[in-house]
Amino acid sequence: MASQLVSVASSCSKGEVRSTPKFHPSVWADRFTSFTPSSLANSPHDSYSAQIQVLKVEVGKMLSKASSTGDLFEKITLINSLCRLGISYHFEEEIGKQLKHIFDTKSYFDSSDDHDLYTCALVFRVLRQHGYRMSCEIFNKFKDSKGEFSKTLASDVRGMLSLYEASHLRVHGEDILDEALVFTRTHLETLVHHDPTHALAQQVVQALELPLHKGMPRLETRRYISFYQNDATRNETLLKFAKLDFNLLQLLQQQELGHIQRWWKELNFASKLSYARDRIVECYFWMLGVYYEPHYSHARIMLTKIIGMLSIIDDTYDVYATFEETKLFTDAIQRWDCSAVEQLPDYMQIVYNFILSLYQELEKEVTDEGRSYTINYGRESIKEVVRGYYKEIEWLNRDICVPPFDEYLENALTTSASQTLALSSLIGMKIAGKHEFEWIQSIPKCVKACQIVGRLQDDIMSHKFEQERKHIASSVECLMAQYGVSEEEAIGELQKMVENAWKDLNEECLSRPSDVSMHILMRVLNLARTTEVVYTFDDGYTNSHKHLKEYITYLFVDPISTDDDSK
Repeated sequence: MASQLVSVASSCSKGEVRSTPKFHPSVWADRFTSFTPSSLANSPHDSYSAQIQVLKVEVGKMLSKASSTGDLFEKITLINSLCRLGISYHFEEEIGKQLKHIFDTKSYFDSSDDHDLYTCALVFRVLRQHGYRMSCEIFNKFKDSKGEFSKTLASDVRGMLSLYEASHLRVHGEDILDEALVFTRTHLETLVHHDPTHALAQQVVQALELPLHKGMPRLETRRYISFYQNDATRNETLLKFAKLDFNLLQLLQQQELGHIQRWWKELNFASKLSYARDRIVECYFWMLGVYYEPHYSHARIMLTKIIGMLSIIDDTYDVYATFEETKLFTDAIQRWDCSAVEQLPDYMQIVYNFILSLYQELEKEVTDEGRSYTINYGRESIKEVVRGYYKEIEWLNRDICVPPFDEYLENALTTSASQTLALSSLIGMKIAGKHEFEWIQSIPKCVKACQIVGRLQDDIMSHKFEQERKHIASSVECLMAQYGVSEEEAIGELQKMVENAWKDLNEECLSRPSDVSMHILMRVLNLARTTEVVYTFDDGYTNSHKHLKEYITYLFVDPISTDDDSK
């Protein structure tokens, strides 16, 4: 996480200079504090709920009808629409059954079938997104005699966009999908440059910025609804269902944000810990990316509080505390005992008491569910992150500002806190038991991949700001120093590492049988996705007044206009 700072003299031990941050204040002030349970009485909540129950029955019938026919395109198109419109969570069981049947009859997808590029890529993407490893060999039929993708495909914009989106679900060794990505990206970039008024131009622009597979599910849904309502082939029932469901969930999310903002305001960190970023609304946005479904409401609130806490700890080490203070704090966290607070300076006592009280609160909640053991995993993960923060401070204290790349990365994956957040996301999930916590704690391939995405994307976007002060080098500087390459070349290598990490993530999600369920894997995948969104254009968390403000307004402030609004 990046920061812009100036150094000023302060009452630090041993004459050290304390850094004072120049973070912009929260852009939301008390925007969501007025959302309380009583405020729902004056909202369209009940009306939305009643209409959705009726529409849910209608769509259920549509699914049943599609299941009874042999029309592959009809089935996949309906399932894809439900997923992209954000309402598939209502029909998980039925969708799962239909996709299993489609995959079991994959003999339909051979080089002799008559399905066009759009359909083949759509079926491939939908199946892979749900964990079914459909073969990429189906795309061989779209190659010419030279073994290259036929140039005649370039005029099929819908098919090209479909193949582009599908290619992001590739794993290692699938050269044809690597080729497909380069081929489609090149031609789609040409399209938006030469024909910006094309009917699909805006969808193409969005996909080129961040493909569907790497996008935050809720944000992708909001955007797709806008595209879908202008689609001549749209299904009005699905469109109405999607709009009402989005607005209903937005009301729930506003309630959650209201609770979280009031909790944060009562802590008064903006005043007590003025050096730290005030980003609790952005924290909620980030964690909504991990799970948006309404039955994860409680888990989402828990996870938002945990990432808010991590942000405070990060800033304490990164921009304010002296070396001696970090030694004391690191020791106190390892002890995890209220008596350790006495050794800390006043401002650190605030942070330390906050951490202990938060986990006491969480422990009480999960103990009532018979899952008190989950907190032990959470505590140990926090201890590990703090040890990682301290290692960076130790390097600086020894004037090791640019450690060897591998040594830096090993520690930086820990301080990315991706594993901690993935593990903490399970605390509020009743389906997660000791096996699932042990699995994440072991850092399986997909969790490490999530760490790589989180750390390297952050470094690429924030390293210049961080080097404006005395700060441990990022992966960019470490690569430049160790291999004598330019900044551009270093970033290029890091981006390759990120792409390989995505292949690892995809591989884990396509492993059947998996060590854990798709419900668990999706938490890790979604965490990586939302990290991509936050760091697509810059350090969106630190500089949250830019694109993140737009996204948050899009999701939590502005409802979607429905037919009822005009009555």
